[in-house]
Amino acid sequence: MTFRTSFARAAGLGSAKEGTHHWWGQRLTSLALIPLTPLFVFQFGCLLGESRQSVMETLSGFPNSLLVILFLVVGFQHLRQGLQVVIEDYVHARPATVTMLVLNNLLCWGFMIAGIWAVVSIALHATG
Repeated sequence: MTFRTSFARAAGLGSAKEGTHHWWGQRLTSLALIPLTPLFVFQFGCLLGESRQSVMETLSGFPNSLLVILFLVVGFQHLRQGLQVVIEDYVHARPATVTMLVLNNLLCWGFMIAGIWAVVSIALHATG
């Protein structure tokens, strides 16, 4: 006995089998952001208003650049997954949903890669 309607059986609609994976991904990135966010804010919040040179020196150190890269990776993954849920839940037109999901992935991955590239460039430029 199944609990699906006859229309759902005929249309083939059902579980996509990736809800648990997505749920765990959101929870793990949330947990990772708990220590990363205060570390990032306290480390780099004190640099506001400082000279470009002091910011470059701070970012050129390995622990600081690793902290920024971890924050970028985890933060943008969390953002991508969260926006995906919002788009899937609230955008009902199929073409708009697909378009927005593709844009979500492109923008989140693009900003994450651009941020990592900037941090690595600063770290290599300061040491080179």
